[in-house]
Amino acid sequence: MNAKKLSKLNGKRRKDKAVFLDRDGTLVEDIGYPYKEEHFKLLPGVIDGLKKLSEDFIFAIITNQSGIGRGIYTEKDMHNFNMILTQELKKNSVEIKKIYHCPHSPEEVCDCRKPNDKYIKEAEKEFDIDVKNSWAIGDHPHDAEMGIRAGCRTIYLLTGHGKHHFEELAERKIKPDLVADNFLQAAEFIIKHSME
Repeated sequence: MNAKKLSKLNGKRRKDKAVFLDRDGTLVEDIGYPYKEEHFKLLPGVIDGLKKLSEDFIFAIITNQSGIGRGIYTEKDMHNFNMILTQELKKNSVEIKKIYHCPHSPEEVCDCRKPNDKYIKEAEKEFDIDVKNSWAIGDHPHDAEMGIRAGCRTIYLLTGHGKHHFEELAERKIKPDLVADNFLQAAEFIIKHSME
């Protein structure tokens, strides 16, 4: 019996644990600013991994979308792309609670661009999340850094831009809990190492 069901049977609601997901290079193929329907392609193992995790975790996507700030595509384009993603996941019984996005370019110096943990804090309040027992997954050092700043556990993926930026982890003294080859490996590690 999973933790959610058990907490309901015990008569008290326990805080939800979450997995904070990057989007491009983590869930979908990163071709460089994907925003059109024809750009959409889920990465291998994502569906299976999310299904396994959904027994005990809720999901939120936190994504830097600097293509908006750079004028490459519009916020509407991004929302349309996100809808394709969430509908595909829903077909496979996976629910994304919310997608948080930073629309700014790095030059704009905002407070929502990863590695800032603003959106984890917002999600924590909005969905009553137990951040300490939650995880952040992504293919950029800033994904791991965001999770560490927020106080959750982190996995760095070698998909997407992961291999290209791997050496930056040591340079920036960022220590994720795991460096994973793919999403399914990350999901299986989380299930094995999650605290009850």
